[in-house]
Amino acid sequence: MAKAKSVYTCTECGGQAPKWQGQCPHCEAWNTLIETAVEQGKGAGVNRFASLGGSGEVVSLGEVEARDFPRLPTLIGEFDRVLGVGMVEGGVVLIGGDPGIGKSTLLLQAAARLSEQVLVLYVTGEESAQQVALRARRLEVNASKIRLLPEIELEKVQATIAKLKPGVAVIDSIQTLYSSALTSAPGSVAQVRECAAQLTRVAKQSGTAIVFVGHVTKEGALAGPRVLEHMVDTVLYFEGDTHTSFRLIRAFKNRFGAVNEMGVFAMTEKGLREVTNPSALFLSHHRADVPGSCVMVTQEGTRPLLVELQALVDESHGPQPRRLTVGLEQNRLAMLLAVLHRHAGIALFDQDVFVNAVGGVRIAEPGADLAVTLAIVSSLRNRALPAKHVVFGEVGLAGEVRPVQRGQERLREAAKLGFTHAIIPAANKPRQNIDGIEVIAVDRLSDAVDYLK
Repeated sequence: MAKAKSVYTCTECGGQAPKWQGQCPHCEAWNTLIETAVEQGKGAGVNRFASLGGSGEVVSLGEVEARDFPRLPTLIGEFDRVLGVGMVEGGVVLIGGDPGIGKSTLLLQAAARLSEQVLVLYVTGEESAQQVALRARRLEVNASKIRLLPEIELEKVQATIAKLKPGVAVIDSIQTLYSSALTSAPGSVAQVRECAAQLTRVAKQSGTAIVFVGHVTKEGALAGPRVLEHMVDTVLYFEGDTHTSFRLIRAFKNRFGAVNEMGVFAMTEKGLREVTNPSALFLSHHRADVPGSCVMVTQEGTRPLLVELQALVDESHGPQPRRLTVGLEQNRLAMLLAVLHRHAGIALFDQDVFVNAVGGVRIAEPGADLAVTLAIVSSLRNRALPAKHVVFGEVGLAGEVRPVQRGQERLREAAKLGFTHAIIPAANKPRQNIDGIEVIAVDRLSDAVDYLK
């Protein structure tokens, strides 16, 4: 028999190379080429590459009627917040997360509530029907109206969707599906790309909202080709530490809603429960003022959250002082330490610096800069910030304190939770006073540091 031909496909961009090499020649990513068999199946024709959004004649954009897409709420408030008020007809959602984080649990709970409104098809490729039934019984959800299909062949899934015409279809997971038109194994780059493209086309043509469950790599990125995230309408990531009960779900892409929205859940014996006041999760309750602790107000999408940042500054006993962050960007910490030295006269070249965001939350916005620097100065001087103080603001390389978005919303959230003082950028100072909170506006980092003297 002739040896089967193979090519090397990039897991990031989907580009192909005739032989293995360390760097992808297309996207220049390192160690992303994997060997796949050359596809010569019956589905290798032109139809496989038809437009996902359909085709038609050239029209003027002004003649196209723009209308809002109807929403189908899941009746799980935190999930609907991240989706953008609910599911969209014909929309495709991709949700990824670590194994055991709660993806299937959340989707089974959502499917049970959606089944009271529309027909729901749950396609399981990783578990048997009995396993799904056991989980539904443990969660104590009414899953009697959910149509269950244990199947991993794409063509059978497509035929079932065409026959039942469900309002919502859940695919758990996209990495387990395979198309008989391809010869590669389930989970390969070619199979994931083909199955996702075919099901996305089905969603757009039939109006069925489809939810993909996606695996993640050891680096935390969604497994499979990077084009998978471009195909779908919404990309959600499930985050959280398996050693704690709290779970966070974030939207990194949403064509029908706001990005960077965050939903907060608590994992219980009966499944995921919504957390209505997430700020309480990210605040420690100290009996007395503690040096190195600073409360900031961050903005996650449309929601302001209060998060406690803790810093520990200790004398370094090695040749290279350590800089470690949990929940924050480590390179930004190094930059803030340099700004502290240059513009506030605080040298930390012989000190180990550790910064932690309480509760396992990850903060990516630069509005945390001022809170981080004040927490570091508080720990270094062993002087606690006064009680009921919140801080937010971006710090520039010139030592200035820059404004952040939605400053008044952050102040109102802090006042609602009982905080009485706020150290904020001068440009964020509201024109009218906000009841219950006193604003301390600063222009320079040195002004904020002097507040701790």
